[in-house]
Amino acid sequence: MSDIRRFAHVGVIGAGAWGTALAQVCARAGLRVSLQAREPEVVASVNQTHENLVFLPGVRLEPTIEAVAELSDLGACDLILAVAPAQHLRAALTAFGPHRQASAPVVLCAKGVEQGTLKLMTEVAAEALPDAPIAVLSGPSFAGEVARNLPAAVTLACADEALGREIAEAIATPTFRPYTANDLIGAEAGGAVKNVLAIACGVVEGKGLGRNAHASVITRGFAELTRLAVALGARPETLSGLCGLGDLVLTCSSAQSRNMSVGMALGQGLTLDQALAGKVSVAEGVASAPAVRALARKLGVETPICEAVAAILAGEVEVDAAIQGLLSRPLKPEA
Repeated sequence: MSDIRRFAHVGVIGAGAWGTALAQVCARAGLRVSLQAREPEVVASVNQTHENLVFLPGVRLEPTIEAVAELSDLGACDLILAVAPAQHLRAALTAFGPHRQASAPVVLCAKGVEQGTLKLMTEVAAEALPDAPIAVLSGPSFAGEVARNLPAAVTLACADEALGREIAEAIATPTFRPYTANDLIGAEAGGAVKNVLAIACGVVEGKGLGRNAHASVITRGFAELTRLAVALGARPETLSGLCGLGDLVLTCSSAQSRNMSVGMALGQGLTLDQALAGKVSVAEGVASAPAVRALARKLGVETPICEAVAAILAGEVEVDAAIQGLLSRPLKPEA
C-alpha cells in the first residue's frame, strides 16, 4: 500500500456546507486541514467556536480544522479539495494557481456546467491549472449528514488510478467510503445534471402530483442524464453507480436537497426570487439548468425534463404549462 502520509495537509477551497463537511472528513481521517473561507465571520466562527455558524450551524467541528481567509494560505497543502460553486470555480482555481505546490492534486467537488463555455469542471480545471493532477469527488452525500459522521459512500474518479487510490485511502474514514473509478466525465456529468432533475422532482412534490409521478421523473430523468453523459464521452456503467444513480436518487428524494427545495417552492406557486430568498447556500441546479439545456442542444441530445426546468427558471413558461408539455409528448419505446 502507498504511503498515505503523502497527503498530510489538506486545503479546502470554499467553506460552504459541503466544503465544511469535507474538512470534517479529512480531519477525522487524521489529516491536517486548512479550510479557506471568503467570509470573515466564517473564519472567526470556525476558529473560535469550532462551528460554521453561517453555512453549517449546529454541527460541532473537529478542533484541528483551521479556517483561513486567503487562497495563499493553502500554498503549503499537498492535497486540495476545490469546493467553490461551479460558476465560481474557474476564478477560484485561477487565483489559487500561483500558490499551489507543483505536486498537489486537485479534487473537484463542485457539480455543474459552466455557463457561457458549457464546460464541465474538469475542463475548467484543466484550463485554470493546466499542470495539476485532477480527480473528481461525487456521490450521494448531504453535507449535514456527512459532517455529523453518518455513513456515506462516494465516487472518487481519477485518470491516474494509483493516485486515485492514494487519495481515497488518505480521506477515507469508517463512515466515509470513497469508491475509485477512472471515468471523470461520468463522475462529474451525473452530478451536474442531477441537480437540474432535482428541481423537477421538487416541482412534482410542490404540485402534489404523487409518488408515481415522482418515480417517473427520477427514472426518465436518469435516462436523460445517461444520454447526455454518454454523448460527452462517459461510460454508461459509471452512471449506474454512486455518482450517477445514487446521487440522483438522494437529491431527488428529500427536501434537504437545496435544488429540490427550490423546485418545491416553484411548484407551490412561488417565483424563483421568492424560492431563493433567504438561502445562504447555492442551489447549483439553478445556475446549471440553462447550461445543461444549451449543452444538450449543442450535442443533439434529447432532454425534455431538463429543457422544461430551464424554461421555468428562465420565465419562458409557467409551471403548469411545462408539466402539460411533458405529459403530452408522443408515446414511444422506453429503451
